[in-house]
Amino acid sequence: MTVSTKNREKPCILIIDDEPQIRHFLRISLKTEGYELLEAENGETGLGLCARHSPDLVILDLGLPDMDGSDVLAALREWSSAPVIILSVRDRELEKVKALDLGANDYVTKPFGVDELLARVRTQLRNLDRSNRRSTDAMVIFDDGTLRIDLSMRKITVNGDPIKLTPKEFAVLKILMLASGKIVTQSQLLKDIWGPTHTKDTHYLRILIGRLRQKLGDDPTEQQYIQTEQGVGYRFMELDG
Repeated sequence: MTVSTKNREKPCILIIDDEPQIRHFLRISLKTEGYELLEAENGETGLGLCARHSPDLVILDLGLPDMDGSDVLAALREWSSAPVIILSVRDRELEKVKALDLGANDYVTKPFGVDELLARVRTQLRNLDRSNRRSTDAMVIFDDGTLRIDLSMRKITVNGDPIKLTPKEFAVLKILMLASGKIVTQSQLLKDIWGPTHTKDTHYLRILIGRLRQKLGDDPTEQQYIQTEQGVGYRFMELDG
């Protein structure tokens, strides 16, 4: 069984914006501040980069050519806790409230001042819990010869055969893996995955864990990978490093 992690020295920022001039402007401004950069001109590419590289912060435009930025944000929040700053020409209060409700951390309207944007970036990076961010965004690979899970690439195989998880199944698996050997309570999982109004809906979690075990080939009577702590929560088997 192997487990690998990757840490970066400089904060990495992902820009998802279809306007080349905006990306060019942000590239110059952010690189001057010493940040590593990733760029995407549409939502699908941006989601892929986020899954593979786990950026420390995302700057997201709402008006993308392939999908609305709010859909990108909703997809990100299924499995990523990286701060998201919306950068958009949409200046209506309704748009701002919608983005914030979906999980955006800040909202900047175009045109914008670079000094203001850089200040907001610094604030979001400063607000991160450093130790938690390093753990949450770690690129972890679990491989015991039968089950292989690559969190950064979002790839799971059993005996070499690819397994497809739903966004919520993947999000639960990621939370449990990154807390390997430790109990994650039912209420915490429900809050993180379904929201604070669902902390009592334990049947949601039981059904999802059942499906997840089935896909991973985890016998519910043996519980090799995902172990149930009755009435408390779940834990993923402790990873040997």
